[in-house]
Amino acid sequence: MKKLEQIYEGKAKKVFKTDDEALVIVEYKDDATAFNGLKKGTIVGKGIINNKMSNMLMQLLEKHGVPTHYVEQLSDRETLVKKVSIVPLEVIIRNVSAGSFAKNYGVEEGIVFEEPTIEFSYKNDALGDPLINQYHALALKLATKEEIETIKNYAFKVNEVLKDYFRKLNIDLIDFKLEFGRLADGTIVLADEISPDTCRYWDSTTKEKLDKDRFRRDLGGVEDAYNEVMRRLMGE
Repeated sequence: MKKLEQIYEGKAKKVFKTDDEALVIVEYKDDATAFNGLKKGTIVGKGIINNKMSNMLMQLLEKHGVPTHYVEQLSDRETLVKKVSIVPLEVIIRNVSAGSFAKNYGVEEGIVFEEPTIEFSYKNDALGDPLINQYHALALKLATKEEIETIKNYAFKVNEVLKDYFRKLNIDLIDFKLEFGRLADGTIVLADEISPDTCRYWDSTTKEKLDKDRFRRDLGGVEDAYNEVMRRLMGE
């Protein structure tokens, strides 16, 4: 597979064309941003961890019937994926109150919900990714009614699978953000990544944060937290 010119660079990844129209190469960076890019930094080795972790979890989800963009890991930082057009909806599933949920609704962090919640954000940096509901998504023509239903069903399935999986590693899956894309034929698949950048992980025993909140909140030990999640995933 030939790596051709770069077609996109985001906060955490670069995307390159290949000699196959239907496939692209994603390269993970160590750059870290928070608060819509207002805070910038570097988390050493993050790109390698996020690449490997995403690929492991995407393959796990495929086995449970959630289609993803994953094709093949090429190196520590590079993965071959199916080319998608991203649906401009960020999908957030929450199992426990934390982060913006706690802040927006004036509740403490750590309240375990009876059922998971789902939120949509309009994926638009210029507007600060505002929260929207599915009626807004339809009005803005971000997705069709059927696509939104498919996305919701997949998102809850992802939660089910990952919650169980992480529980066995003594990690609570607090909340996470997903992105979905359309293949050339319109099929909806899970895209982007699943990592400590996009998920909140707390140690089940100590409730210690093992994710990007350590960077956001200047808690220190960011690299250690990412490495710890990876170590447990690898069964070391």
